[in-house]
Amino acid sequence: MRIDSERSFLLKVVQPGLAGLMDGSVSTLAPIFAAAFATGKPHVAFIVGLSAAVGAGISMAFAEALSDTGVSTGRGHPMMRGAIIGVMTFLGGILHTLPFLLSHLTAALYLAYIIVGVELVVIAYIRYHFFKMRFWLSVLQVIFGGGLVLLAGLLIGSA
Repeated sequence: MRIDSERSFLLKVVQPGLAGLMDGSVSTLAPIFAAAFATGKPHVAFIVGLSAAVGAGISMAFAEALSDTGVSTGRGHPMMRGAIIGVMTFLGGILHTLPFLLSHLTAALYLAYIIVGVELVVIAYIRYHFFKMRFWLSVLQVIFGGGLVLLAGLLIGSA
């Protein structure tokens, strides 16, 4: 019975939460950093990041809630999964957006880089802890994916 409840927790809570955290942390990088580099204005980067985090959270919540009923997959109630993934997507996007409330762009960028690094390590740890993936391989995979998106934002914003 314990294995069934652990599996249920993974399917109904951890997996949608992790997917949301990953999506929010990674998908918002490019627009935030592109805005920061293109305009040189932290406030603009904050507005772009806030809108990206809110939009991604709403989008992911609806996508998850409408993807299946949860009956045949055992993934739980779609509204609960949608709420979990939406909140976690927003959280993943807003955390590295908050440094852009600072008025000094360089300080905001350095703080955002640190927060992104912490987010990616937390994602890797969750994958390691709950899904038994090798920790350093998970770190490498997550940082590689996040790095590609960050690089895209930097290149687009510097163009």
